Amino acid sequence: MRHLVSLLAAGLLCLSASAQIRLSVHETAQDQPVIPREIYGQFSEHLGRCIYEGIWVGPDSDIPNVNGYRTDVLEALKALKVPVLRWPGGCFADEYHWRDGIGPRSERPKILNSNWGGTLEDNSFGTHEFLNLCELLGAEPYISGNVGSGTVEELAKWVEYMTADKGSMAELRAANGRKEPWKVKYLGIGNETWGCGGDMTADYYSDVYKRYALYARNFSGNQLYKVACGANANDYNWTKVLMQNARDKMDGLSLHFYSVIDWNRKGSATDFTANEYYDVLGKTMEVDELLRNHISIMDTYDPRGRIALLLDEWGTWFEVEPGTNPGHLFQQNTMRDAMVAALNLNLFNRYVRRLKMANIAQIVNVLQSMVLTDGPRMVLTPTYHVFRMFNVHQGATLVPVDFQAGVLRADSGRTCPDFSASASRDAEGVLHLTLANPSLEKEATVKVSFDNLKPRTVSGEILKAAKIQAYNEFGKEPAVAPVAYKDAKVAADGLTLKLPAASVVVLEVR
Repeated sequence: MRHLVSLLAAGLLCLSASAQIRLSVHETAQDQPVIPREIYGQFSEHLGRCIYEGIWVGPDSDIPNVNGYRTDVLEALKALKVPVLRWPGGCFADEYHWRDGIGPRSERPKILNSNWGGTLEDNSFGTHEFLNLCELLGAEPYISGNVGSGTVEELAKWVEYMTADKGSMAELRAANGRKEPWKVKYLGIGNETWGCGGDMTADYYSDVYKRYALYARNFSGNQLYKVACGANANDYNWTKVLMQNARDKMDGLSLHFYSVIDWNRKGSATDFTANEYYDVLGKTMEVDELLRNHISIMDTYDPRGRIALLLDEWGTWFEVEPGTNPGHLFQQNTMRDAMVAALNLNLFNRYVRRLKMANIAQIVNVLQSMVLTDGPRMVLTPTYHVFRMFNVHQGATLVPVDFQAGVLRADSGRTCPDFSASASRDAEGVLHLTLANPSLEKEATVKVSFDNLKPRTVSGEILKAAKIQAYNEFGKEPAVAPVAYKDAKVAADGLTLKLPAASVVVLEVR
């Protein structure tokens, strides 16, 4: 692709945002990868109100629920087509002991969530509740195992409890109400072991990883996909050491990156200037260089591409909403967050030969969430709408696109492209385009050409708002919601599109 943003490292900077874009869609390209459904994955941690009140209210709640899962959130997530859900953390995972969350709920011990706000949790949401939720959603479970404070035996027995069809762990599971084993594909062996997951060095963790991975067995035809804890952002040495020391024992290697300008002063989620908007977009686009560099290291040690890269935590992180518990990480979600999501998802599709999963943080009520709740009330966030619009790419074949974007620049010097696009073809042969115009000042005119395709019809949706700070509030009409897109013109030589400033578009081309 000839994205100008890919040339930034070489110092080739365009000085003004382009309002004229030529987008070439190469639908005849051969041997293109399938976009894994898991690129559009989610993350759920015992943090604030993500689990309790967000997903789980219990079967006796006055809030409408299905066996304890709140109905409105469950239906919203089904519409999202959540492909994979990571749980129970996060930092919480390395202090979570799975036996606390099984058996009669009235007998489960109450625990203090020392990582996130000192909340007292009753463990009413545990292994059964999580895995049954994944079955309801049709999502692959992604279990984060406790390496920081747990033991090899504890993790080994948890795997056996979830997946074995016979033996004492299977009998215990059956006594707790589940006779048949679950299918559990993804197993993360530790989380942020360089920090809250154990404060380890890469050399030390690589040995720890191999030991835990050895005893995480496959039972009853279940095949574990073992994920080693990877780097924090640009810690390339961590990736190098893990690939050197443990590559033969892993299926995937994780990576964490948040779009944070200053960890000491993260800024408001809703009250920000145009310059702060562009600065956050510039920060989020640094993930392009991170992915490229980590993948380059992995290519050196695994040239056949057997080991996947999993970006299993990403997203925005601002100051909590005024008056809320600082440890609960509850933030509002504006059109800025929607743009961050669109730019990232379009970018991730370009790396799917090695990048096989991405999990935005987090699914409900925490950081850049899909859904916010307030007692019995719920709103869908702008980020939710982007994920729902972009889910047309899940499991579809990547279609290469070629365009030249200009640059939007913040006062800090950070830059982001003034246009973003991705394309795929689904199993029925339908072509989908996802497009974003992040400029606050300029409409973009996009001329779309194809190798051979002669479009007959174009339909789609657009997400935009009256201002970039707009967000959806409880009890009010949504300020940010998709509507039908009507600015596409079909011509003999392709399409002409009008993209308003700060808008996201998905198109179905037939």
